[in-house]
Amino acid sequence: MEDDDDQAASPGRQRKIIHIDMDAFYASVEQRDNPNLRGKPVAVGGSRERGVVAAASYEARKFGVRSAMPSVTAKRQCPNLIFVKPRFEVYKAVSQQIREIFAEHTPIIEPLSLDEAYLDVTENLQSIPLARDVALAIRAKIKEVTGLNASAGISYNKFLAKLASDHRKPNGQYVITPEMGPAFVETLPVDRFHGIGPATSAKMNALGLYTGLDMRNQSLEFMQTNFGKAGSYYYWISRGVDNREVRADRVRKSVGAENTFSTDLTEFEAMVSELQPLIDKVWRHCEEKGSRGRTVTLKVKFADFEIMTRSRSVPTAVSSRSDLERLVISLLENETPLPRPVRLLGISLSSLHAEGGAEPQLDLPI
Repeated sequence: MEDDDDQAASPGRQRKIIHIDMDAFYASVEQRDNPNLRGKPVAVGGSRERGVVAAASYEARKFGVRSAMPSVTAKRQCPNLIFVKPRFEVYKAVSQQIREIFAEHTPIIEPLSLDEAYLDVTENLQSIPLARDVALAIRAKIKEVTGLNASAGISYNKFLAKLASDHRKPNGQYVITPEMGPAFVETLPVDRFHGIGPATSAKMNALGLYTGLDMRNQSLEFMQTNFGKAGSYYYWISRGVDNREVRADRVRKSVGAENTFSTDLTEFEAMVSELQPLIDKVWRHCEEKGSRGRTVTLKVKFADFEIMTRSRSVPTAVSSRSDLERLVISLLENETPLPRPVRLLGISLSSLHAEGGAEPQLDLPI
């Protein structure tokens, strides 16, 4: 997030930014690869009692099924729901195909996940004058190469481009021009602002802020007093101003893994055993990417769904799997005995930097 002055500064020449978002990506890949699933409500994830929906097809969404929903709830809302086990290697391979299509148009690509990315097409490699036509060309090529639908948002900044891609989903695109930007934001409920979660949204509502216009009517001082550094970001985006660049060198700041158990855990030894594959997964990512981190976080979700997190930062980067394990287990030991049975355990490593590279000057908040 930039300083206030950076947000207010004139961006110079108008940027052309596209936000591409694949439609129901995991579920659409499964429907593509298995014709029997087409036109049917599909959930990617575990169907067992403690499973969670990772993605839902549009047919399933009509019943209110959505990602992160417990599988039992999803099945109750949509009795004909078909569960499919995730195939992340396939999704990664398709994502790479899509990334190569982006690269035909611009080198300035900021991936957010396997299924969405920002592209800066102010200068595009195929010299297509209009950004909307670049988006059409990309979406057509994605359909041709992968058989999948993508939606696109086109605007003069990242915030509005992301909003625009939601506006014509699925399989559509929408342009928010500089003339439209401020008015488009005015009527937007605060919980639709990217980066404003349920807790911040509730706080805004309590302060009488329900829409972009309500936010825009506040002073910068008011927003900073109530929302800290994020307050200046909210102040500017409520005016349609967002000068963040599309960052092609976007570095992942953390890596994590977690698991929900089929039965609740109560014994320390059982929890240590269940943490081992999570430690393996996180360390494997670090080895593959050549990255190291200094902040270890343990996440515990109890049987009543209450979540506890505990973190520890070390002066130099965690340099081995055994060091990571030692830190994770010590965080667990410090909380033992735990007050209630445990439903989920997770670990993450943050303040990441490239091995051998300069360490970041600022720790992530813990």
